[in-house]
Amino acid sequence: MNQFRLSTWFYFLIPSILGIILFMIPWPFESGWKVPIAKLADWLSGIVEPAMPMAATIIITIAALGSAIFLFIPKDGNKPSLLESLFKVTPFWTITRVLGAIFAIMVTFKMGPEAIWSENTGGLLLAPDGLVSFLFTIFLFAGLLLPLLLNFGLLEFFGTMMVKVMRPLFQLPGRSSIDALASWIGDGTIGVLLTSKQYEDGHYTKKEAAIIATTFSVVSITFSLVIIDTVGLDRYFLPFYATVVGTGIILALIMPRIYPLRGKKDEYIDGRAYTGEEEKLPEGYNVFSHGLENALVTASKNRNLGKIFTDGMRNVFDMWLGVAPVVMAFGTIALMLAEYTSVFTILGKPFEPILSVLGIPEAANAAQSMVVGFADMFLPVILADGVITSQITLFTIATISVVQLIYMSEVGGLILGTKIPINILDLIIIFILRTLIALPIVAGVAHLLF
Repeated sequence: MNQFRLSTWFYFLIPSILGIILFMIPWPFESGWKVPIAKLADWLSGIVEPAMPMAATIIITIAALGSAIFLFIPKDGNKPSLLESLFKVTPFWTITRVLGAIFAIMVTFKMGPEAIWSENTGGLLLAPDGLVSFLFTIFLFAGLLLPLLLNFGLLEFFGTMMVKVMRPLFQLPGRSSIDALASWIGDGTIGVLLTSKQYEDGHYTKKEAAIIATTFSVVSITFSLVIIDTVGLDRYFLPFYATVVGTGIILALIMPRIYPLRGKKDEYIDGRAYTGEEEKLPEGYNVFSHGLENALVTASKNRNLGKIFTDGMRNVFDMWLGVAPVVMAFGTIALMLAEYTSVFTILGKPFEPILSVLGIPEAANAAQSMVVGFADMFLPVILADGVITSQITLFTIATISVVQLIYMSEVGGLILGTKIPINILDLIIIFILRTLIALPIVAGVAHLLF
């Protein structure tokens, strides 16, 4: 390590420690325990809240118009310009962006059918304190500050040491341990953004990116507390969250080994195949020394802070224009189905006998909550609150709603807005499989507790 200058050590240590503090260590605030990056987003949301619905609508509309124009402009054979990389997408995603813009305009001006702009559908997403508004602020901070985790050697350092844990257990590279931890401790949206960036930069294969995004993008501890508090069982938070973590780990062991994640290609975004050589230790190194050298090499390559800032702003615009319209489009459709149709009631019917066999009381009322979480994670506990009285059932619904992970108003829509190779059918299948596998585990814990 003597070949590295002292300044290189500082470039590795200081940004990496700052990244860990900002993204991965919860701090006590007045509103509860949160990672600082989420608190910064909350703080900015509070300042710009009145203007956010209109600002979000304008940006989503720009994304739609830009994509519609670039749909008819031939692709440049050279390296794509900034505008082309932001707006040149496939016809499907162009239509999705246009649909998101139409919904946003209808919500902002309360135009058209109330089913689209009501406070329980599109209005919920685009409210001043709603998800889409919040995403713009979290994207700003995440885009600018993610380089602290990505660019200065932290992933290389931990990644090398965690290979022997992550690869055999979860079929993932060691560096994904940072993504997983950022999701579990921080927030699922942060985890998806981190995973997407790593995939686009060629560090994860298609299979690895799909596994991480759909397996480790867990909601924050704070939101989990809100979930259990809504059903009046906040005094059981510790066993509740222990069940969430335990069930999540079991699902993380199983899901990569079954369809559809098992069938994803083990190749990188540029078509290179995964060989396994990427993670082998050179002669004369142990995992610590090799990880440290990799980290210092990466830090030494990233001394141009101006370029890192420019790349960060590019990430911000990419997320604003690429992800927000998708969340608005798919989230609004899913919430409309939940609010105004009996689709989720019908889809929940097969869960009635399963819940009955597992000894869950009020199975008929609980059944639709097993599937309505696909629209939004908060919907199952909202539907259960005041309707279901059994503590066993309430605990089961609250826990399942968190471990299902895939919900279209946030993580699901977010994944579809990235380049991670997961489609809507994959998300539906993963959601159902996670629910079926988790139910017996959660029901067993519920019976032990109550």
